Amino acid sequence: MSDQMDLSKLPMMAMKDIPEPKADAQKITALVKERGRITGYQLADGRILNKEEGVQLAKQGGIRGVGIASRNGNEYLKSLPDETEDNNLGMLPSVKQ
Repeated sequence: MSDQMDLSKLPMMAMKDIPEPKADAQKITALVKERGRITGYQLADGRILNKEEGVQLAKQGGIRGVGIASRNGNEYLKSLPDETEDNNLGMLPSVKQ
């Protein structure tokens, strides 16, 4: 038995919260960026939410495939790790708000 940490679990450990998505939860299809920084999210139904609205909706189970992470006291959405790279938020296209 090894005392080493399982590094594959690190991405999940970085999550502050992993909400359970509801049956009608939306998927994020694009990111809203301003000067290279994510300021919001576009959902599959076409709605565009700012970062705070996205976090709140995710906490309520309204967005699938994401967890809540926090940096410097600011909460943001982060892709749940899986074996696929192409569904990571960082790989999504950007849209203008």
